[in-house]
Amino acid sequence: MYELLEAYPYLLPFIIFFGRIVDVTLGTLRIIFVSKGEKYLAPIIGFFEVLIWIVVISEIFSGANDMISYLSYAGGYAAGNYVGILIEQRIAFGIILCRVYTMKNGKELVALLNKQNFGATLIHGTGSLGEIDIIETVVDRKMLKRVDKIFTSFDVNVFYVAEDVRSRQRGIFPETQSLLTRWRPGK
Repeated sequence: MYELLEAYPYLLPFIIFFGRIVDVTLGTLRIIFVSKGEKYLAPIIGFFEVLIWIVVISEIFSGANDMISYLSYAGGYAAGNYVGILIEQRIAFGIILCRVYTMKNGKELVALLNKQNFGATLIHGTGSLGEIDIIETVVDRKMLKRVDKIFTSFDVNVFYVAEDVRSRQRGIFPETQSLLTRWRPGK
């Protein structure tokens, strides 16, 4: 790599920039996986994150002593944060609790959710505008757009919040098929 950079020194800022994008993107994903308790995936991502960081830093210390390289480093960091967030939103990893507040009959929303294989719990409450029904359902983050459509088709003025959940067990959840189970015979 050193021969390449000696022959084409103008490539160094680009290598630094794109190296930082990959490094910081991996760091963003690692933090997300750590917060979700993924104890096997987070260290693997961390290994590659630090490996890339060491390569980029060694290049900076060995030959990048100009403002363009410094700006490439900072720009790669900023872009890496952006790319990491985009990827995280795309993979939608995790579980969320949706808590829906409505003045309509909550039993109807529970029935709509049950038709789509989502478990739901109905609680009656009193809000600032009067009697309300509170419906709670736990779903994969990938399903948020789908349940949002169910909520808004039920009540266009629906108010709901979504909170991260670390784990779940024993409930009613739509069946999901992983890539591995598709290829395993008898499953």
